[in-house]
Amino acid sequence: MPLTNIYLVGPMGAGKSTLGRMLAKELGLPFYDSDHEVEARTGANIPWIFDVEGEKGFRQRERQVIRELCEERGIVLATGGGVVTQKENRRHLGTNGLVVYLKASVDAQLERTMKDKQRPLLQRPDRREVLENLLEEREPLYAGLADLTLDTERYSPKSLINEIIRLLEQN
Repeated sequence: MPLTNIYLVGPMGAGKSTLGRMLAKELGLPFYDSDHEVEARTGANIPWIFDVEGEKGFRQRERQVIRELCEERGIVLATGGGVVTQKENRRHLGTNGLVVYLKASVDAQLERTMKDKQRPLLQRPDRREVLENLLEEREPLYAGLADLTLDTERYSPKSLINEIIRLLEQN
């Protein structure tokens, strides 16, 4: 199997971090979560960054992390849901590895993020509307970037991992 990077993209609550950890373990590769990397390098959590610097400041920090991690070889990277909104991020992800789009419906996202207080864009009463709008805006970007699209509601994590590995073995 070639030593390539695997980038997981998709909306919040799609399971990128959970599946990414499992996939990295299965393949014996290092795992990174771009949101956690931003927090580690900043020394502050994402809600604080959004409060102080706004989404623009966060996206700037995220671009730097994506650029640096895309220079690595043989990693699994779970990206934040909004990573695809930045052209530079799409360019880095699209040229330096296998991009897997993990799809999830708005209902699944709502259920999976129900108790999560660390997602600044969801700290509003109209969470469904927010998720619907984000998915409408970002879905074409996820789909356009993806080498493989997987529905996280239809298959078990193990089945999803097996499908990613199958694709890696073909390349």
